[in-house]
Amino acid sequence: MKGMSKNKIITAEMMFEQAKTYLSEESLALITKAYNYANEKHEGQFRKSGDPYIIHAIAVGYILATIHGGPKTIAAGLLHDVMEDCDVSRETMVEEFGEEITTLVEAVTKIGNIKFKDEKEYLAANHRKIFIAMAKDVRVILIKLVDRLHNMRTLNFMKPEKQKKIARETLEVYAPIAHRLGMSEIKNELEDLCFLYLEPQKYHEIAHLVEVKKDERAKLVEKMIGEISDMLNKHNFKFRIFGRSKHLYSIHKKMVTKNKRFEEILDLYAIRIITETELNCYEILGYIHAKYHPIPGRLKDYIAMPKMNMYQSLHTTIVADEGNIFEVQIRTEEMDAIAEQGVAAHWRYKEGKKYSVEAEQKEIEEKLAWYRDLTTMTDDVDVSSPEDYMNVLQRDIFEANVYVMSPLGRVIDLPNGSTPLDFAYRIHTEVGHSTIGALVNGYLVPLNTELKTGDVVQIRTSKQSNGPSEDWLKIVKTAHARNKIKSFLQKKENENRAQFIEKGETMLRDELIRRNFDEKVWMDKGKIENVCNQFTVSNYNDLMYAIAVKSVNLQQVIERLTNQKMPTLLDNLSLTKLFQSRPKEVKKVTSNIGVSVEGIDSMMISFAGCCKPVYGDEIVGFISKGQGVKVHRKDCPNIIKEQRLINVYWDESAESKTYEANLLIYANDRNYLISDIVTIVSQCKVRLIGINSYVQNDRITAVIKLTVEVHSLEHLRVLIANVKKLNSITAVERVL
Repeated sequence: MKGMSKNKIITAEMMFEQAKTYLSEESLALITKAYNYANEKHEGQFRKSGDPYIIHAIAVGYILATIHGGPKTIAAGLLHDVMEDCDVSRETMVEEFGEEITTLVEAVTKIGNIKFKDEKEYLAANHRKIFIAMAKDVRVILIKLVDRLHNMRTLNFMKPEKQKKIARETLEVYAPIAHRLGMSEIKNELEDLCFLYLEPQKYHEIAHLVEVKKDERAKLVEKMIGEISDMLNKHNFKFRIFGRSKHLYSIHKKMVTKNKRFEEILDLYAIRIITETELNCYEILGYIHAKYHPIPGRLKDYIAMPKMNMYQSLHTTIVADEGNIFEVQIRTEEMDAIAEQGVAAHWRYKEGKKYSVEAEQKEIEEKLAWYRDLTTMTDDVDVSSPEDYMNVLQRDIFEANVYVMSPLGRVIDLPNGSTPLDFAYRIHTEVGHSTIGALVNGYLVPLNTELKTGDVVQIRTSKQSNGPSEDWLKIVKTAHARNKIKSFLQKKENENRAQFIEKGETMLRDELIRRNFDEKVWMDKGKIENVCNQFTVSNYNDLMYAIAVKSVNLQQVIERLTNQKMPTLLDNLSLTKLFQSRPKEVKKVTSNIGVSVEGIDSMMISFAGCCKPVYGDEIVGFISKGQGVKVHRKDCPNIIKEQRLINVYWDESAESKTYEANLLIYANDRNYLISDIVTIVSQCKVRLIGINSYVQNDRITAVIKLTVEVHSLEHLRVLIANVKKLNSITAVERVL
């Protein structure tokens, strides 16, 4: 691609001449067959430019040859539109060119004859199809990128609205994937062409500024090249050195993201040095720093720590004698090829080497860490919409620019704002599900800590973990982690739902029997369905589930079902006389603690201090002497033998209040135990009122007493479940 006009018509002869430089006669015969077939099928078809359609296919084949694509890759590039535009069936393609080439052509063919709700969904479905295929064979995306590159080069023949739509799609999808594959030459050209069509005024402004400075910049760069060349020749280095111009879109992006003027972009003056060995790179860096003043903080060693797209180079920014600032890049020939062509350079087709798709894909996953994540995401395609899939891809992979490491040195790239939970799910789904804590750079941190580039993250897991809670959805930033958590919670809910429905049925049946109703009459599904709409549930199963989880009041269900008010459970004779003297109309009194009592309109209501009920607990009232109604948990041992009990239940205001609860935690004593517990309490959005701890005589068991304030029984259960996940915790109990 270098050194030739981007708009020059590429001929078949040029393509074959390029292919002859590295392919055998047998391979060339396959390409010739593909060219002849494409030429025949596209006969009479023309592009918007007026050129015969075959010109586009030839251009794709030629560019693939410049990056040394294999013969089947070039053949598929020549044939990439015949199935879509020439009504060639899959069976015919397999018969003519075999399964492998047909699969490549099919992968880059647009989806047809499927109804979508809008164009956005259609585009997302096409992109997902391509990336799923890419996860299995990288050649798919090479062909698609080259196809898109030539289309962008000839975009001037399209209508303005079409130009913008294609340019926006290219900038959002294809340029980022080219960057991730390390194909900077294609990425830069795609970005500049998109910039031209999306923001033409800004494009021409920057192009003009670059042109104005061109001669001045050329003189300064040539002078610096001369000085560095003299120095390196004295030390007998073998090298190539040349000036490097920054592409227009990257200048614009720096001006916008860093809020800088054109004159402030440091690496407009840029020099690249290509040498023989990695050792030479470091030696040359040493000589340059000895001669020129390096700017602190601008040295980047991408040789020792390659970028996620395999890019390797040394970068330094220096100040020359006249005060001019230069960025200098130092790399080997192999590094330079990978920097320009990325994956295409690393896996260049070599004659005599047997090609294996499986072996190549495995090597790609080893070299490109993010590629493993792309492969993992394809596991979820059956349960994700096309738009969901593309959102995950763009957010979690294309936009990832925070690089963190595992203790073993594996580099994971994540989007800004990611947390240890995002890291855990990127390592493996089961690691995410069993996470109980995290260390960043050796220090225990909350799971919602924002990670920064360079952090070393260690995830603590437990086989006894109950898995993620809904609160984790508020912590994670990556769509991948969010989808995994939602999937787990949905699966867990489905598994538990039948159990809760059965529990709700049992609770309703037992309560009907206790109140002397005929369960066979009132457990009729039809009758129960008739009262569902009074409890904002839609059917029988939903109501049984709501009864089981106590989101509806069981007494109210029986009242609505039987159309009868429930008598209170007063056995004390004096209190019975009190009620006999009252009007028959039963009044419902609501207290300021969120508990309602029927039959009493002027009695004080308060919580018992012994058992501390929490919204969602099964509760009962005890009529005390001089202190009104004391509300206890039904399982409170202090009222089991009492007779002066009265029915009470939670009212609608209870959900908005908070309630105290006491917890007793047993653990094997260790460092940071209390800190870990306090962190979990904070993460669960629970207010900590008091904490006390001691170590038992065995010097091993630690006992921690917590007093907390929660909104409901479910809130308390979430806290207990998360505390149990902590390392060394042996038991958590709610106590009187």
